[in-house]
Amino acid sequence: MITLHQPRRLEIGAGASARVGAWADGAGRAFVLATPHTSGFVDRLGLKGQVTVFDAIPGEPDIPTFEAALEAARAARPDLVVGLGGGSVLDVAKLVAAMWDGEQTLGDVAGPNRVAGRRTRFAQVATTAGTGSEAGIRSLITDPGAGAKIAVESPHLIADLAVLDPELTYSVPPAVTAATGVDAMAHCVEAFTNVNAHPVIDGFARMGIDLVGRYLARAVADGTDTEAREGMMLASFYGGICLGPVNTAAGHALAYPLGTRLHLPHGLANAIIFPHVLAYNEPVAPGKTAEIVRALGLAERAGNKDLLQTAHRFCADLGVQMSLKAHGATEDQLPGFARDAHGIRRLMDNNPRDMSEDDVLAIYQAAF
Repeated sequence: MITLHQPRRLEIGAGASARVGAWADGAGRAFVLATPHTSGFVDRLGLKGQVTVFDAIPGEPDIPTFEAALEAARAARPDLVVGLGGGSVLDVAKLVAAMWDGEQTLGDVAGPNRVAGRRTRFAQVATTAGTGSEAGIRSLITDPGAGAKIAVESPHLIADLAVLDPELTYSVPPAVTAATGVDAMAHCVEAFTNVNAHPVIDGFARMGIDLVGRYLARAVADGTDTEAREGMMLASFYGGICLGPVNTAAGHALAYPLGTRLHLPHGLANAIIFPHVLAYNEPVAPGKTAEIVRALGLAERAGNKDLLQTAHRFCADLGVQMSLKAHGATEDQLPGFARDAHGIRRLMDNNPRDMSEDDVLAIYQAAF
């Protein structure tokens, strides 16, 4: 059995962000979470009344960031909460919308189905195509002391309105477009090959992978290609839907220490790991792996190369620097990364092929 949660309303298309104000008509006070860059899009939302903007959200939001955002929201007492940004912003916005007018702490809500509720209207406006956080019921916050991510899951985190406006992604640089696009694909691939895979979710995953195969290279080559940008936003959204009932697996487990320990952006970490886990799982998921290869156009690229080399080249050709060493990792860090990743059982246990700590270390060494 699965339970599928989706935003109550979805607006898609160039200029769709302007519809937020009309949808929110009657909301007197709005609290918008953003980054210094995405705060420049606030005027596009058409919000009326008092608007408070909190734009101090970094690439990997941690507990102090969340607590500062929550305090700012409590001071603003909003009728409407809006997340305006990439996955980091949207994850913080979910928790702020659900918790600002209650007494629960982050520790109280960590884990599944522990959020008490939400009384504030809530909109999510994506400005990247990667995490699909606007579609989902999960939020991840880094605990800097533990060097790990705190996962919160609840249907109270789902948006009333989600907006996919490709115009907001025009300014995303090619390297970030590539890395976040591979992250969106990884969500679909890891759900598709998951031990909890389900025919309904397989459908969303197939659509997402197909869209990445058609549009990611185009979006990287020309950031103002509206059709490609919209296709990637849909791929990201489908990936976000996949996360709810099925979730990711070893790929994301291996990516997380690269964010918490090496401070790599989440999309980049997933792009580096993706080819290695895809190839590792192929022996136990040959049919679905063949579908992935066809959808991404990897079969035409393969020649005499094996899957790992071909998938690695797919990411590298998008402009992703695929070496951990090039991103500042040292060999002596790899065993610690492996211990951390192997311990993320909520994801590792979803992988279709068992992975020992030595197997994890071997992947990090290959990616080094």
